[in-house]
Amino acid sequence: MRAAVRTGWRIGAAAAALRGRAGRPLSQAAGEGGGAEGSGGSGSREAVERLVREHPVVVFMKGSPAQPLCGFSNAVVQILRLHGVEDYRAHDVLQDPDLRQGIKNYSNWPTIPQVYLNGEFVGGCDILLQMHQNGDLVEELKKLGIRSALLDAEKDEEKK
Repeated sequence: MRAAVRTGWRIGAAAAALRGRAGRPLSQAAGEGGGAEGSGGSGSREAVERLVREHPVVVFMKGSPAQPLCGFSNAVVQILRLHGVEDYRAHDVLQDPDLRQGIKNYSNWPTIPQVYLNGEFVGGCDILLQMHQNGDLVEELKKLGIRSALLDAEKDEEKK
């Protein structure tokens, strides 16, 4: 989406604050499917492609939304929660080393977490945070038919 943004961007204080919050399950869908069980070659391009396209919002992370196992994965979960995104697929790459390497090869992106919207690679924590901060995430979610909870929060503030 924004290839130019993918380089050189540093995570600010907002990411540090997000990492400090404990995660909780967002939905059954987000809490299920910790990896690519039963897919045979879970790291193959075909298997990864199926996972990326299985749902409009897919996250490859360390841990689960209920229990992220790194600060960056937790930040992604928190950003999605701020926007009210509850229905997404999360895959724990720590449970499947083949998937962990396979997703890196698929995206040509060396780090985890990785976020996909409508089958398209968005980026990792830093990109998602920047999209959250500049409003692009609200627009991308709208394209998926997901109304960001932040829009409702803004309306509520205007009424006060």
